[in-house]
Amino acid sequence: MNSNRDIDILKKILKYCVEIDEANDDFGNSIEILNAKSSYKNAVAMCVLQIGELTNHLSDNFKNTYSDMPWQDIRRMRNIAAHHYGSFDIGILWNTITDDIPALREYCEDIIKKYINYKN
Repeated sequence: MNSNRDIDILKKILKYCVEIDEANDDFGNSIEILNAKSSYKNAVAMCVLQIGELTNHLSDNFKNTYSDMPWQDIRRMRNIAAHHYGSFDIGILWNTITDDIPALREYCEDIIKKYINYKN
């Protein structure tokens, strides 16, 4: 694992997870609002896209070591957000931002904490 590089990428992923949480709070955290407000949909979809892009830059060794997270699925979600945006299923996006992103956030936070404790 290229520790510093992978940790830097995780920190960026974490930043986008936080931005999704902030968008949820700002817009009201409702699938109906997500469906009605393109600015809400755009904000969270862009973060999902960026997260997927960043996972592509994690080292293979890192992804093999931390294989509890479905890195390939995250990448696939990026491709859906990028290439099928107009037909993007709101239900899938909603499940991603309410179920998957909090789990990803917690996973990244745990790895970063372990890394920091190991380095100290």
